[in-house]
Amino acid sequence: MNRLKLIFPMWIFNRMQIVFVVIISLIVSFFNILYAAQTDVLTLYFSADRTTTRASAISIEQGIKTALSEIDNHLGGYPVVLKILDHRGSTPRAKKHLQAYLRDPSALVLFSGIHSPPLLASREYINTRGILVLDPWAAAAPITRYPSKMNWIFRLSVDDSKAGFVITEHAVTQEGVRKPALLLEQTGWGKSNKRTMTKALEARNLTPTSVKWFNWGLSLESARILLREINLAKADAVFLVANTPEAKIISQAMASLPKNERLPIFSHWGVSGGDFAEVVVPEIRKEIKLCFIQSSFSFLDKLNSFQQGVLEQAYHLFPETITRPTDIKAPTGFIHAYDLTRLLIAAAEKVDMNTHAEVRRAALRNAFENLDSPIQGLIKTYVKPFSVFSESNPDAHEALGMDDFRMARFGPQNEIILLSND
Repeated sequence: MNRLKLIFPMWIFNRMQIVFVVIISLIVSFFNILYAAQTDVLTLYFSADRTTTRASAISIEQGIKTALSEIDNHLGGYPVVLKILDHRGSTPRAKKHLQAYLRDPSALVLFSGIHSPPLLASREYINTRGILVLDPWAAAAPITRYPSKMNWIFRLSVDDSKAGFVITEHAVTQEGVRKPALLLEQTGWGKSNKRTMTKALEARNLTPTSVKWFNWGLSLESARILLREINLAKADAVFLVANTPEAKIISQAMASLPKNERLPIFSHWGVSGGDFAEVVVPEIRKEIKLCFIQSSFSFLDKLNSFQQGVLEQAYHLFPETITRPTDIKAPTGFIHAYDLTRLLIAAAEKVDMNTHAEVRRAALRNAFENLDSPIQGLIKTYVKPFSVFSESNPDAHEALGMDDFRMARFGPQNEIILLSND
């Protein structure tokens, strides 16, 4: 050191230190400017099927927009835009939407839609790359149960680890079903429900008379064949897991059978996510008995002041399409998306948005797991809805529980009417 001092006088060392500090300051300033530029706007991605189950996607979109309008479409001081994408039920196309999210430094969260398969197929990709997914509809049980405490998918929706029990409880306790057949779509969603429904029946010392599978694109004749086989197995009811396209076909097939061969259908909520009620019209529905699972809030019931305020805000935002409660088609999507966006708003209040995308998303994920203050929603007031996932805490990323679900039916105006649990 003394030798260096002889070669370079102290004033040179001091100047070098100053230059070093200036360079570091410029670097920090550059990255601060870069990060700020990245957050001029925050983008919420919404990747769903707007083609075959359009009603569910529109309903989710309306719920998100209604909640955001309450905060003037800003989070953390930055304007928010909703980027709407249509994967048309295609898992590869949905994967491209995830990749687009990762390339976008303004992307904050990604809302999913009605279909479980795209999330199941990309669950590893989502969780290893830090894609913050908010699920207001897709119900397959494994979606939120990635085996790591760094779990990036949060759901406010029906969870199939519970749905099968709710459907079975209603069918057995209130309708006297003893010999149900399971009629399930050949997907991860269908398989998830087979496990849960079988377990729920076993808890009552019952077993399915048969388990039948179908693929998307089911034909009317194929549906009739499946129903005839179910009848031959002496079933007294059908537990159905289908989305709207196939549910329409199966219901029409059931209505076409001789009256003594028609069985009551106890369905998952895929029937409520599209144009089911417009195609399977009241005249057809009179010929069959159909009920399906929903969450336990309806705009048709008596509303408190908060719920009434949300409905009036929807009237204001969508005056051409929503003028009365029954105009909200696939209302589950609106209800869940609205409540989930309210949780997003509460979590965002804990996060500094003026930072790098990865840091911002990680902080928001952590904030979701630490929502300690009560948050008012349509279904209920949420008190610590999420927590850290572990094998001993499998419901950590599930905002709704068994008490939040009811069975429902279509009314004469195609409205969804919740059934009493009594």
